Amino acid sequence: MQISEHVYVMHIDDGGIAHPGGSNNYFVGDPDDEMTIIDTGEHDREWIGMILDYYEKLGRPKVNNILITHGHQDHVGGADRVHDATGAPVRCHPKLAERMEKMVGKGTVAPLKSREVIRTGGGASLRALFTPGHEIDHVCYYLKEDRTMFTGDSVLGASSSTVRDLASYMKSLKLLTRFPHDTVGPAHGPVVPPPRGRRLVQWYIDHREERERQVLDALEKGHSEVSAITRDIYPRNLKRGLRQSAERNVTTHLEKLAKEGRVTSTAVQYSLNE
Repeated sequence: MQISEHVYVMHIDDGGIAHPGGSNNYFVGDPDDEMTIIDTGEHDREWIGMILDYYEKLGRPKVNNILITHGHQDHVGGADRVHDATGAPVRCHPKLAERMEKMVGKGTVAPLKSREVIRTGGGASLRALFTPGHEIDHVCYYLKEDRTMFTGDSVLGASSSTVRDLASYMKSLKLLTRFPHDTVGPAHGPVVPPPRGRRLVQWYIDHREERERQVLDALEKGHSEVSAITRDIYPRNLKRGLRQSAERNVTTHLEKLAKEGRVTSTAVQYSLNE
């Protein structure tokens, strides 16, 4: 489906509970000129087949680059087959380059530079924005011509995202707000058009700041374990599959607060039973 002058999305309903609303792979540029692919899906025959079928429907345009948002399997799983079909080099964060070369082959991977501009087609270009937080190797891509931000797993279309390093993540979100955009193209969930798209990243920032206040409130109530803090903050009817994610999110908030010196972490102690 074409969502703007230079952006085409291949959507798959993969049924992932952690990211409701399915998943997206993007073709950016001009089918009559050149295009860039963003992410390559899971290592799954149906998923990769849909990407390559969509490539056929676009008329098999010249693909000048395959851009990766980060190294999770549902973003890099089809890199070898997409590369074989298009002949395009793989571009990714430098910390991911060695792993991608093992997947795709030597001489086929070129590490990105921070803020690098990558030409797509039809007179459009993407800017690579290093956005650690969800993962250390995460990259978002900004398409100025269509005022679109491709956010990978940093900002999703129908849910919040899991985070590995919250302090880095918050800095990354604030970086995204410095690039004017109306549309958000997430890796999971629906594409978010204007007017909601231009407010979504700020909503994520506000959501995390509110969650931090809730964690501090739970600590004030005397809750000291991650599971207890999670129960205090999240709905009691939270789906079983999401409980672990919620506890991980609480943990990242506690780790950030500990680094800032606002809370103290006490190591678990062990002793023999009588």
